[in-house]
Amino acid sequence: MTKWLGVALLPRTDHLRAAVRLQRRVGADLALEPPLSEDGNLPHVTLFQGPFSDSLAPTEVLADIAASAAGLGLPGELPLSSPGVVYQPTGWLFLALERPALLSALQESVVAVLDPYLDRTAFDTDKDVSRFTDDERISYQKYGYRYVGDAYAPHMTLGRAPEAVALELVRTARERVEPTGTWIFDRLSFYVMGQHGAHAERLAETPLAQR
Repeated sequence: MTKWLGVALLPRTDHLRAAVRLQRRVGADLALEPPLSEDGNLPHVTLFQGPFSDSLAPTEVLADIAASAAGLGLPGELPLSSPGVVYQPTGWLFLALERPALLSALQESVVAVLDPYLDRTAFDTDKDVSRFTDDERISYQKYGYRYVGDAYAPHMTLGRAPEAVALELVRTARERVEPTGTWIFDRLSFYVMGQHGAHAERLAETPLAQR
């Protein structure tokens, strides 16, 4: 049976709470879906997500990822700056984040460990990719996930809304919040994908820097 899972960076506790508050402010009177919370759908930066075979054991595989990534010299806390809230087709509101070389290398390491477990028979070959970029289309065809390699676009998802509403919320976001700045991440998490790929259930967690 296919398991829909992901690996992500989690914000430091104070920044996790700040991201929950940010979603509410960006959404104004609209409750963006899915709602973020400290004990439900966690704010996160996805490194990879998709369909996996039953043979994948999250705790063991996350340990393999941590071991593989150890040579990258990851710090205990990874700061990522944000230019602000952006729109992503179709109907998504993202808090965009920078993509330093270290983060790209971390995703490479994650994908290399996860690739043997991918259930490629579960890829949605009927998915409408007409509004994907060329890099996103290549990534989706190869991995079943839109944001790998050249297409990687680090972000925290703030939610989804009807397209016209999402565009207006992004246009007016700075009237309600000033989301630019630096966000701190300190953990890797293996999670169950929920609504719209949310971080719905934490299956395993490890500190970003291995001692």
